[in-house]
Amino acid sequence: MKVAATHSVSVSVLRPVLCALLCICSAHAGELRAKEEPQRYDGEWDTIVSCPNFGTALGYSFEFVTLIRQGVLHGDKGTKGEPGWLQLDGANPADGRASIYASGLVGASKDAVGHRPAGTQYGYHIDVEFTETSGQITGKGRRVEGRPCTVTFRVRK
Repeated sequence: MKVAATHSVSVSVLRPVLCALLCICSAHAGELRAKEEPQRYDGEWDTIVSCPNFGTALGYSFEFVTLIRQGVLHGDKGTKGEPGWLQLDGANPADGRASIYASGLVGASKDAVGHRPAGTQYGYHIDVEFTETSGQITGKGRRVEGRPCTVTFRVRK
């Protein structure tokens, strides 16, 4: 009799605990699935950074691919650590307004404000807005500080 009573108590105690654990696990699994779902702006983007002549610095324009995955933007031009390298990073929230950071190394002294030597580190902020017009999403941004520059994003085909 004692064995049956102990077994009965164990099952009655364990059943609610197991149910609670299952509920917690399935709720957490739902959160993980939601986090893995693509965000509106996820994908590959052709990115163009353009800066006009400024003072004695010559203008330039770069085109490279940027990836947005799970609302996080990242793009690289060139080889990290080498002169001419540029990196864009930032969050791209669902409302389409992104604040990203550009960091890089001067490629050619003639293109740099103050003619800083090749390999000199630099960085700046860019405010970007992604919009949809006639079913096509594009992004347009402007450099926040320093010389005026624009950044455009087009969905890669």
